[in-house]
Amino acid sequence: MCSGAAPDGAYKQYFDSMPCFLTVQDRNLRVIDANARFEEKFGDYRGRYCYQVYKQRPEKCEVCPVERTFRDGESHRTEELVKTLQGDDVWVIVYTTPIRNEHGDITSVMEMSTDITEIKLLHKHLRESQEKYRLLFEEVPCYISIQDRDLNIVAANRLHREAFGTAYGQKCYEVYKHRAKACSPCPVHETFADGQSRAHEEVVTAQDGSRMNVLVYTAPLRNVDGEVEHVIEMSTDITQIRELQDKLSSVGMLISTISHGIKGLLNGLDGGIYLLNSGLEKNDRARIDKGWDMTLRNVRRIRTLVMDILYYAKDREPEYEPISARQILEEVCGSLQERAQKLNISLSVDAKDTGESHADPQMIRSLLVNLIENAFDACRIDGAKPDHTVRVSLDEIDGAVRFTIADNGIGMDQETREKAFSLFFSSKGAGGTGLGLFIANKIAQAHGGSITLESVEDEGTTFVVELPRQQHPPID
Repeated sequence: MCSGAAPDGAYKQYFDSMPCFLTVQDRNLRVIDANARFEEKFGDYRGRYCYQVYKQRPEKCEVCPVERTFRDGESHRTEELVKTLQGDDVWVIVYTTPIRNEHGDITSVMEMSTDITEIKLLHKHLRESQEKYRLLFEEVPCYISIQDRDLNIVAANRLHREAFGTAYGQKCYEVYKHRAKACSPCPVHETFADGQSRAHEEVVTAQDGSRMNVLVYTAPLRNVDGEVEHVIEMSTDITQIRELQDKLSSVGMLISTISHGIKGLLNGLDGGIYLLNSGLEKNDRARIDKGWDMTLRNVRRIRTLVMDILYYAKDREPEYEPISARQILEEVCGSLQERAQKLNISLSVDAKDTGESHADPQMIRSLLVNLIENAFDACRIDGAKPDHTVRVSLDEIDGAVRFTIADNGIGMDQETREKAFSLFFSSKGAGGTGLGLFIANKIAQAHGGSITLESVEDEGTTFVVELPRQQHPPID
């Protein structure tokens, strides 16, 4: 022992008073010395190997820090689960240090083990709490995303990922609305700006193309300094509620829209009855015929109007009869030629004879009028082109008649395309009711058919309607 070193008794006192488990082991991993704390917890160590004392196992550990220190002369650190004399499991953090002789050779290794069981238990409780809140986050029955200041989605729950195909790092407006730029106003940006929660309603599009009405709430997530680091956005699907409200609203809107039409029809009916009565009194055959024709015409119009109301308000089933799709298309286009000329639009028709089909003629007329007038409106509000055209064609494909309505008007972006058939959605602002394409789509579906659209913004739009030629209405 060098001069000034503590005597052996003092060394042993220091060794025993250390607040950890200390052992000294030889190359065979036999414990050759240990402090009192170790002996109290693990029992008599003399003549025994460390793995026998620490872990009550018959063979050495697969990864042994003491062996590694003997091998490379470096200190090593590991975490181990050991068993006390009373059978209690104790987590320890282990440090090993080589002990050398005067020649620098490693003669033994000191192993110091500190009890970290309480820390491990705290970590376990923390993990359990985190898992509980993670499970709550994952399974809560609404769509949740967490966004940074650049509107990148940094986390999302299971429903959000399943509905929108969320990829972390994507912009929220790309995921929700397939837009190329942020919405304005943006509630997430507003929450970042003032730290206040927001509530608003949106129409979003799922990855399968279905549209949803959602009620959106935003709330700030703050860091330890109280700064808004992220914003959580929670969206609840209220589509069914909105569909019910839209249904009620559509009835009211239709009643309001047709009120003047009803008044006109009643006046026309009164005029026809007056001519009929006066003709009978004067025995004026021409007056009688004119009054009768006027009365019948207005009765037919009233019947059509009532059936339209029933269809729009109660999803009226089609009244199938043999029709000529070509004849109906030519009639519709003929009735719209005057309006096309007033709008300076070239309306062309290419209708092939597809033979006899089964459909509701009034509903097919309504479908075609809505689509062609939508094409007119797309051209009317497009001020970028000197000339506008609407091309309408009819052909047959795989047992179905196919109407194609193409225009070179203003076109639609992706968000508008996805919402085109939604009730009361209009890209024409105050110039549209939002009913036309919705009604046309419902008529096509009622006939077992479909409407698809292709559109390029600022270039134009093409609607393709496919309707089965033969229908099999239910037998009463």
